[in-house]
Amino acid sequence: MTTKEKVLQLLVQAKGQAVSGEVIAAECGVSRAAIWKAVKALREAGTSIEGTTNGGYVLADDDVFTTELFSETFSNRFPELSNCHIECFKEIDSTNTYAKRLLAECGNLRDSNGQLTASGQKYHKAVIVAESQTAGRGRLGRTFVSPEKTGIYISVIYAPKGGITNPARLTASAAVAICRAIKNVLAELPEGCTIEPQIKWINDIFVSGKKVCGILAEGVANFESGMIEAAVVGMGINIKKNKTAFEGELADVVGTLEDALSQTSPDAPAPSISRVQLAAEIAGQVLKIFEEDALSPEAHKAIIKEYKEASFLLGQELTVYPLIGDQKSSYKATATDIDENAGLIVTLKDGSLKTLSSGEVSLKSSSLAK
Repeated sequence: MTTKEKVLQLLVQAKGQAVSGEVIAAECGVSRAAIWKAVKALREAGTSIEGTTNGGYVLADDDVFTTELFSETFSNRFPELSNCHIECFKEIDSTNTYAKRLLAECGNLRDSNGQLTASGQKYHKAVIVAESQTAGRGRLGRTFVSPEKTGIYISVIYAPKGGITNPARLTASAAVAICRAIKNVLAELPEGCTIEPQIKWINDIFVSGKKVCGILAEGVANFESGMIEAAVVGMGINIKKNKTAFEGELADVVGTLEDALSQTSPDAPAPSISRVQLAAEIAGQVLKIFEEDALSPEAHKAIIKEYKEASFLLGQELTVYPLIGDQKSSYKATATDIDENAGLIVTLKDGSLKTLSSGEVSLKSSSLAK
């Protein structure tokens, strides 16, 4: 760990209390001058550090995100995943795009016997995290707004033995894992800070009637075997309030976790959610549930049950778009059930049933607010 990284770690651990330059220097085993240079470098990198009259330093921003903090938090929360390859960025084009570039450059992840290659051992269960994206993507190449200091953007690489056989199940499992992660992190906040995340089939997480998270799962094929060798599962979650990021039409459908928390206690300031804590919890829960899903049919049934319980579509009248964006092909139906492969079963007006494995559905805004 560099002096700069150690200084930041000490200031974060102080939790808003001033730490003298003398104490920091002693902890780092360097001179006061070296500490001053490290603080100067951190400030130039955008970290808000204030000086005090007695020569101490205090971290003005209580939501710092660094590679070291994320790695340490991730390892503490999920020691069984502590060997995962991790990369963190202040800004990136897209975490999914970057992960796919890594895979394109590294060759096969498993050999002909299904064993992990050297590249597979490195990148299977890898975690890519960014504080902002300049070219964030949703389904069908849609733009996913990814401003800095507002959300966190995560991609995990998953390359199971036998490849990816059901991408929809993977997306559904990720949605359940994200709901678990949100509830776990909120449980660490002061009492009363509770919101119930809900799932909109198949890849969106809502709270208080607004979308706070989207999931994009993409496959990476092995052209020799024809198998989808790995999945890159990207997740973008809106955490902090941002008045300028979600303007116009976005303001009606997109929200943040802290906005939802403020609605539960309108007379009190909403507590701050740590982006490091939530990002680590999401990445770990997603990787854990992928292994859980593959463990046994019973485990998978339990995940689908949890998915159904979190879904707010069941029983609702929907507009179904078999071809996304094509109004002419749309039709009305009622969401009836979710099958074992995460397909949405709908009842048509004539009483017949249809299972959707792709496409898109929408609800009236009044239904979303429930």
